[in-house]
Amino acid sequence: MSPDSAEVLLTEARTLTDARLASRADRLRQSPGGQDGAALAYALGTAGKRVRPALVLASYRAAGGRDAGIAGIATAVEIVHTYSLVHDDLPCMDDDDQRRGRPTTHVQFDVPIATRAGFALVPVAVEELADGAEELGLDSGRLGRMGRILLEASGIRGMVGGQWLDLEAEGRDLGLAELVEIHRRKTGALIEAACALGALAAGDDESMLATLTAYGREIGLAFQIADDLLDATATTEELGKTAGRDATLAKATYVSVLGQDGARREALRHAQAAGTALEAGGVQSETLLTLAGYIVKRRS
Repeated sequence: MSPDSAEVLLTEARTLTDARLASRADRLRQSPGGQDGAALAYALGTAGKRVRPALVLASYRAAGGRDAGIAGIATAVEIVHTYSLVHDDLPCMDDDDQRRGRPTTHVQFDVPIATRAGFALVPVAVEELADGAEELGLDSGRLGRMGRILLEASGIRGMVGGQWLDLEAEGRDLGLAELVEIHRRKTGALIEAACALGALAAGDDESMLATLTAYGREIGLAFQIADDLLDATATTEELGKTAGRDATLAKATYVSVLGQDGARREALRHAQAAGTALEAGGVQSETLLTLAGYIVKRRS
């Protein structure tokens, strides 16, 4: 499979996810409507690479799934990711005024509205997850398990806890082990969940679930290291958001701890470990391997 196959999958993930996000945004403009509905729709309309939905699709197919209803599960993961971005950009967090080439939600509206929109996107994601599960014909037990995985990844044991630790670490010198703990939760938890949800949507093979979860755990860290490198080396135009914010905020990053060359080696190590996890579990997926390569070599 050529490296271009990652772009093919990402294009497919964007097409499927963006259509569902647009439909969900239209409904939110009507209910709750008003400024809150407009802010929710605005947040969901932000462009993106859709790496997490692509990982859902690839994991689902690696586990033998073929139903188009998987797009609902992929979209639910992207909605949770969108919630995290809305809150990450707030003045009390990373204080950024640009996201993916346009004003952040709190700049377009205001801080209270953006804060509410972020919180409200979590139940919106659960609704999308339930719709996708219904389309796939999954039973309530499977849906419940998937819901727990998604919400745990988005909460205090996952993104929220990781963001909390990240804020506390600003201006401090961290060791690698502390940095890994932050980013396994802040970034890695949802990426790991994307792979687990793809596996569960395809069936109840616990070995497959364990293998794809292990792959996602390694890819989550590889993704964060690549992000740290991009913040240090790419331009604002390439990123679609303000470059150099990590240094401005004195954040602990893989670049600040390991240097650029050390961070690149660590990203590759985790990408290779992801491939090793697939091999150990007997899962053959050139798509997942190609995505691992894309994640560590991307330029935005």
